Formats: sequence, structure tokens, C-alpha cells
Amino acid sequence: MKLDLDEYVSSHDIDGLKKLNLNNGFKDPSFLREKLMLDFMNEHGMAAPRCTYAKVYLNGTYWGLYMLVEEANNKFCKQRFGNDDGNRFKGDPSGDLKWLGSTPSNYYSKYELDNNETANDWSDLVHLIDEANNTPIAELHDSLETVLNTWSFAYHWAADNLFVNLDSYIGSGHNYFVYRNTWTNRFEWIHWDVNEAFGNFNFGMNISQLQNLSWNYLNQAANRPLCNRMLQDPTYQSMYVAALCDLAADFTNAALDAKIDSLANAIRSDVYADNMKFYSNQQFEDNIVMDINVGQQPGGGNIAGIKPFIGARHNALLSQLQAFGCWLGTNELTKNETVGSYPNPFSSSCTLELPAGWNASDCTLQLSDLSGRDVSGCVSLGREGEKLLLRRNALPPGMYLASISRQGGSPLHVRLIVSD
Repeated sequence: MKLDLDEYVSSHDIDGLKKLNLNNGFKDPSFLREKLMLDFMNEHGMAAPRCTYAKVYLNGTYWGLYMLVEEANNKFCKQRFGNDDGNRFKGDPSGDLKWLGSTPSNYYSKYELDNNETANDWSDLVHLIDEANNTPIAELHDSLETVLNTWSFAYHWAADNLFVNLDSYIGSGHNYFVYRNTWTNRFEWIHWDVNEAFGNFNFGMNISQLQNLSWNYLNQAANRPLCNRMLQDPTYQSMYVAALCDLAADFTNAALDAKIDSLANAIRSDVYADNMKFYSNQQFEDNIVMDINVGQQPGGGNIAGIKPFIGARHNALLSQLQAFGCWLGTNELTKNETVGSYPNPFSSSCTLELPAGWNASDCTLQLSDLSGRDVSGCVSLGREGEKLLLRRNALPPGMYLASISRQGGSPLHVRLIVSD
């Protein structure tokens, strides 16, 4: 259900919000999927709606527990990007971003212009799709940078893969917005409708296949040209792997189980009291900790358990991404000593804080890219007490592995992410 609070009185809102969405937990016995993914994305700086829970009553009758989800509208864009006058397109019903020619009307049946309807100017969306599809791969990076916030998009893309949220651009080819930020003249990606995260939209795959989904999975890759062509560009592939590695490091049972338990405790009594929900109380409890079979109920068949899915997915990506030099932890080789890094990601400079007792003047640093190539010459290095001061010179955006050594000791490692 969608609530338009200012439909009749323009000044009406709740805490400044004029439109709210109530989602009923379709295909989710745990009532956690949408909340967990949206919270995770917001905590990691991505443009995604905020989400909480609401007890819904109709004419005094308890209608059940719902996810209360923020609308991705002008106010959302103003809060996230500082402006709201650019065009915002919804990638529905089938926004695969394939090139259909330069005539705007060719795209009317595949996308929705969600604002600025009177002007009805689709030229910026057509231009984005043109650049994504028709630019030669050798020139793709320079061209795409002018029309899309690619670093941010890489994180959105990585989040869909990490959570195996396949009712999205990488899977079904929709459920997103693109907003043209008028301060940068580049499109921003906005997530939407993630209720089938944790593998509930499965394309016929079983739970094990979903947990072990490939790091570069695209359903019908040729029909997902934005991701497919970015993977063919070394810089963009590096950027995407960096984002996936960064997010996967926090996608662990150690990081998320306590939050899952806290949410379950907060909503349990209201779930139990909800007589209109799709699943039983026992299925609610079980699906948090184990895979369950729901038979002919919504979702049908097997539904992955939240906690075991997190552990299995993290381990699968750990195995896959090691080939790119991705260490899912600050320091995987030496557990008792770590290197701090801030800011990280960084655009111009980064400080590496060494363990207590280490002298920066005694240390050497080697910087490697995802292929293992030494790119130390692309940065300059300063030394100050127990700190190494790294300044970016000709280092492209992406993820790198810094190895810090001192005489007679094992090297320490830290992931560094360079943004534009």
C-alpha cells in the first residue's frame, strides 16, 4: 500500500515525508530481508530508501506488521544529492538499458519518468543509454564518466550480487531509479524494491547455487549492457571488484547476527499477532536460522535461512575474490597487528597508521593492483612517526593491496580503495 499524505492537503506530512510505502513481507517468512538490505546499503553510503516497521490498523482492526519504506521521490533526491530538479526515471517495467535508437518514444514502454512530467524530456536518459551501449570499449571509461556516477553505481551493483538480490538490474532487469544530479550532470543510481534479497528471486537455482553465485553474475549478460560492458573495461572491473570486496568484508555473521536477533526480538510479538501474514509463527522463527520449505505458499519450495545464507555467501565470495587480491578483513595474514587506514576509500591521499612501536622510517610499502602488478610508482610516500602518508599521483580508481614491511618481520596488508 502507498500512502500519499498530501493528496488533499499539500502541507500534510509525517516528519517531512509526504509519501510512504507499506510492504507486507511477500515471500519473506523472516520479515527481515528488505530491512536488512536497505539498512546495510544506507550504512555503506548508497542511495537507498530508509526502512522501519509499522503496525497497520484499518478501521481499528490490526491488519498486520508491514515494512514502512521511504519513497524515492523529490525529497529523497534533495536529501541525498542536494538537488531535486533533475529527471528521475524508474527502470520499470523492463529497464534493461539496451539501445533502442535515438527516438525517445522508443523507451516509453520500458521506463517511467517519475517527475518533470510536463516537460517530458527523455534526452538525458537516451544519452546515458547511448554512451553505455555504443561507445567503443577502449573509450568507455572516459565517456561513461561524463554521464554516470560510476563509483556509486559499482557499490549498488555489488550490493545486489552480495545479497543475491536478483529481482534487480543484474537479474530481472528493473527495480531501480536513475536520477540526473543537476550539480554534476551525471546520473545517480537509486535502489528500490529489495524484498526478495537473500536469494528469494532464484531463476530456478537452488539455495547452494545462490549462495555460491559468481562474483560477475548477470542474467542474460548481453541484455544487461551497462554491467556487461563495464566488466570489459579493466578500470571498471577493478572498481566493481573493489566495491564487492569492501561490502563483503562487512557481510558476516559476526557483524550482522546481533542486529538480526535485535530486530527479531523487536517485531516478534507483532509478527505473532499478525493473523494475515503469509507464513506461520514457526516459519518466522525457523527462517532466521535455517532453510525452510514453504510448499505452495508464496515463494514456493525452499527459502534460504538468513543467518546461514550470510555465512555461506561471505565464504563463497572470499574464495572467488582472493584471485583478485581481495582480503576480506584488514589484515588476514597477521592477526595480532593491524594497519589503520583513513580515509578509505580516498580520492587524493590516505594515512596508514602503523602498529604501536613501528617506525615509519624503517618501513617499505609495496602497492599492488588486482592483477598483482606493482603500482607503487603511481603514488608518493611520506613518513611521519608511526604513520605513512600516501599521496595519489597517477593511480586509477579501484582496489589495491598495500603490503608494509620492516626488516626481520612479516609484512602487514591493508586494502585501499581509490575513488574519483
